[in-house]
Amino acid sequence: MIDRHPSLEVCGQVPDAASAMKAVADLKPDLVLMDISLEGTNGIDVTKSLKAKYQDIPILVVSMHDEALYAERALRAGAQGYIMKNQPIQIVRAAIFKVLAGDIYLSEKMSTSVLAKLLRGKKEEPTSSITSISQLSDRELEVFQMLGEGKSSRQIAEDLDLTIPTIHSFRNRIKEKLQFKNSTELVLHAMQWVGERPNTS
Repeated sequence: MIDRHPSLEVCGQVPDAASAMKAVADLKPDLVLMDISLEGTNGIDVTKSLKAKYQDIPILVVSMHDEALYAERALRAGAQGYIMKNQPIQIVRAAIFKVLAGDIYLSEKMSTSVLAKLLRGKKEEPTSSITSISQLSDRELEVFQMLGEGKSSRQIAEDLDLTIPTIHSFRNRIKEKLQFKNSTELVLHAMQWVGERPNTS
């Protein structure tokens, strides 16, 4: 997709955070295209790490995940834009060139939502499962998603390189924020949320 445009060239592609940090240091790209789903971590965390070390590098998150849930998180992490993979190639390229030019890229719908929040000067009241889940931190959201995928606390701890008590702590915070009565209710809602998300891969 990228190499088909005469002004764009892919200089590298990596599957995980460590490789991404090394590739940026070695290849010095003009732009990083970041996915949310990476081996061993997520694109939000990698974006934070890259921006901490390479403040001026532009990052565009290109993901299959719902922009209503992840776009603002990506921007807060330091990305200059967010676009979903199911968009036409012309729109993806337009997003790339906009970020390369130093601008922010969001879909018209997300831009309207973000501007509305800024104008109100306060957080929206939760009116749906998306806005409720948006209260979660990046790591809490990651744990919530993994619970919805049927993973046990032990599996999640291994995948995230954390301890089981730490995962239990995340689970308790998620229950409190989303006002679930018990762990069963938490897991059932997580599974329902994962099942309802659009499959655009």
